[in-house]
Amino acid sequence: MLSPMKNFNALVAIMAKLRDPNKGCPWDIEQNFASIVPHTIEEAYEVADAVERGDMQSLKEELGDLLLQVIFYSQMANEQGSFSISDVVETLNNKLIKRHPHVFGDVVINTGKEQEEAWEKQKQEERLTKAQKEGRQPSILDDVAVTLPAITRAVKLQKRAAKVGFNWPDAESIFAKIDEELAELKDAHKNGTNVAEEIGDLLFVISNLSIKFNLDPEECIRATNNKFISRFNHIEKRLNELGKAFEESSLEEMDKFWDEAKKFAKNC
Repeated sequence: MLSPMKNFNALVAIMAKLRDPNKGCPWDIEQNFASIVPHTIEEAYEVADAVERGDMQSLKEELGDLLLQVIFYSQMANEQGSFSISDVVETLNNKLIKRHPHVFGDVVINTGKEQEEAWEKQKQEERLTKAQKEGRQPSILDDVAVTLPAITRAVKLQKRAAKVGFNWPDAESIFAKIDEELAELKDAHKNGTNVAEEIGDLLFVISNLSIKFNLDPEECIRATNNKFISRFNHIEKRLNELGKAFEESSLEEMDKFWDEAKKFAKNC
């Protein structure tokens, strides 16, 4: 078995060969930074799925696929003289050391909360430095990636705002806001105006409710997706037992099988 460093170097060499303009893989050669972004996002979600399922074999494979994305970007950057994988690792090492002075220096931090506060202070300083270089006013909302899933970004934006006191004080306040937004959505539907905007507002407030309950809305909706699949599969199974196609069934009958699936899940 090769050492971790030799395995890593072999991976870098394999990626370079795949991108070789004369002897490489046509698909890999054709790719650019933008074209592999969807693959990177997909691989990150597959890592999350493996973790959620507790499948360590799949996690090992998916982490490898995600690592490949890092190597892929770095190889393309190296080809155009921007940076190399070595630069990526060095930058990460420096960042980790800088953000953990209580581990690599003489700063004393005793709790996770203290570490979060110190981390946020450093990030604020970094945002200030970046804004000054760009000649603009810094914002507490800087660097919340636009490419994040919209609900995840909504949570991050609201958590940032909450750090400076811009937040509802309790869950009851958010429930009241949900009622308000739902009423506005119903009104928009009735008048045929701004429905998309009102749905967005409602989802945004609901995402804030998840923060109050210390829940990740993405995890919540993933669980609901899985529950929907399980219950819908029960409908398919029951119709198949009756020799029926969906077109031959009614909504009332499918609702009955849906309720069966709910009762079955509760009794398991």
